[in-house]
Amino acid sequence: MDKVFKSPQAPSTVVNADKIFQVATGFFASKTLLTATNLGLFALLAKGPLPAREIQEKLGLHSRGLFDFLDALTSLGFLERSGLKETAIYQNAPDVDTFLNPNNPHQYMGNVLEMVNNRLYPFWNYLEDALKSGKPQNEYRETGKPIFEALVSSPEKLRKFISAMRGAQLGNFHSFVEKFDFSRYKTLCDVGGASGVLAMLVATKHPHMKCTTWDIPEVSQLAREYLREMKMKNKVAVKEGDFFTDSFPNADIIVMGNILHDWDLDQKKALIRKAFNALPKGGAFVVIENILDNERKENTFGLLMSLNMLIECEGGFDFTEAEFKEWTREAGFRYTDLLPLGGPSSAAIAYKLDE
Repeated sequence: MDKVFKSPQAPSTVVNADKIFQVATGFFASKTLLTATNLGLFALLAKGPLPAREIQEKLGLHSRGLFDFLDALTSLGFLERSGLKETAIYQNAPDVDTFLNPNNPHQYMGNVLEMVNNRLYPFWNYLEDALKSGKPQNEYRETGKPIFEALVSSPEKLRKFISAMRGAQLGNFHSFVEKFDFSRYKTLCDVGGASGVLAMLVATKHPHMKCTTWDIPEVSQLAREYLREMKMKNKVAVKEGDFFTDSFPNADIIVMGNILHDWDLDQKKALIRKAFNALPKGGAFVVIENILDNERKENTFGLLMSLNMLIECEGGFDFTEAEFKEWTREAGFRYTDLLPLGGPSSAAIAYKLDE
């Protein structure tokens, strides 16, 4: 009798549409959080718990949707509630009370959420256009100007952007200041330092460090205001320059926080070379960003941030640890390391070793 051969059965796989649907409607939750921030709900509740009807009155909300809005935020974990509907009392969840409370300036992230809502959310509607054209889809659509040129031409937009970037990086900077070994170094320069918050945190935590924040004049003025407000103007130096036309200030540590990903490959390499030239032997070049895993599979947020660079910048993109190592080796650095900071962010570090 002839043998009957059967194809091996593929292992059964359970499939469902949950992930597809959750991601497709992910903006429901995102927009609810962003709207609550824009309305000032969390700032209001930072003063203390309130009944729903008082929240309605103080924020000027309509009764329709009121409880759905507040209870959705409760279900998402951003609010806590006792009672139900007319008897409900709402208060901020602990993490919200820490990071979305404007009375906590060292940790406040509300400014970046406002920027995400008011700037990025509309621009992402043009992702398809960006993928087809390769061109930015932000203010560039109307002005034809690159993002930073457009921001500098509007003092109000620039101020809001710098404030948002401070909120976006605060957690990463706090983590870096705690985890990095500063004992071997004496000076630090934050290139493209925006409001100067990283230099301020380093100077506060490690008083032996002499810290400088360095940016274009329009941004440096905002840094002076912020440092004066934080009573740090005498502990952090503010210097002005353009990192494409000027040499970097010399320092033992050169830091760039969310700078390299704004630029194309040639510009990235040019900035890395300038950092190498500004460092002494034994110095460290630190890049704080959403460094991608080498297989480009795990850091989902980093990959989405790279798409955001497509929307925001003419040539920007995020990069892997291996790419950082390749580019810094090409510039003359001989050793690199990666310091995880929490979530998708890391500090990629290149050391200029003694010869």
